[in-house]
Amino acid sequence: MSTLSHQRIAVLMGGPSAERLVSLASGKGVAGALRQLGAQVVEVDVTGTDFAPPADVDLCFNVLHGTFGEDGGVQEILERHGMPYTGEGVEVSRIGFDKLLSKSRFLAAGVPTARYEILAPGARPTLAPPLVVKAPRQGSSVGVVVVKDPAALDAALEEVRRYDSEVLVEEYFSGRELTVGLLGTATLPIIEICPKEGFYDFRNKYPFLSPGGGASHFCPANLTPGEEADVRAAAIASARALGLQVYGRADVLLGADGSTCVLEINTIPGMTESSLLPEAAAAEGISYPDLCARIIDLSLLARRKGGSP
Repeated sequence: MSTLSHQRIAVLMGGPSAERLVSLASGKGVAGALRQLGAQVVEVDVTGTDFAPPADVDLCFNVLHGTFGEDGGVQEILERHGMPYTGEGVEVSRIGFDKLLSKSRFLAAGVPTARYEILAPGARPTLAPPLVVKAPRQGSSVGVVVVKDPAALDAALEEVRRYDSEVLVEEYFSGRELTVGLLGTATLPIIEICPKEGFYDFRNKYPFLSPGGGASHFCPANLTPGEEADVRAAAIASARALGLQVYGRADVLLGADGSTCVLEINTIPGMTESSLLPEAAAAEGISYPDLCARIIDLSLLARRKGGSP
């Protein structure tokens, strides 16, 4: 296992997004792991976008999920201060977080993804239900509504427009919910997610925050060799389309006919006790502390390649 005994690391957690509580849980986990590796850890609760990094640290480990932390905002501030940090750079973070930009990149690269429309304020979709209505710049399935009954469409649009004036509407793709952890150029064991009910929304992702929610995880997923190869290929293609270099998690649906559909890539996936990336890493024999160390190493390598801090 790597050692960080000479490193002073700030763990950035919390943040101003709808995923604040999840980020705080992720941050506590990462802070504990870094201490196991010998690092001096400074836990930083980021409460707003007027954030300035502490000056007396060697690195910022960013576990700010959602807006500001995952969309290039905090990355831009850290680069302006010349502060090394974990995760993707400004541009890849911005594209990865914005589902509209991601979709455009996926289509250009031939990545399998659902047909979609972008709705301006007040507009209605021409696609017919079943549909998935999404806020394009949120994470953890915040602002996502599945619409199977046409009578429920207006309420779904109203709900999603609480988060963004633009709306992403996708054709509903029926399939097994899979996720693929990405670590540099490597893929981790595929996980199948079976929610207690509905789809893998915020309540089912974080049962410690939402009593009654939850999901079963199967790692590695029970797939044929051909299915596994196709799902991994879709995940790798989506990562390349966005320019991912460090780490992330690609969410992929697998249809009954063997077709695949990439939903999105999370560039700062959850690191809580119930999160999927640590689970996949553990199945590969990578402990939680070692996962954190590898994220740091890959991040510093990416910064050197890109010429940024």
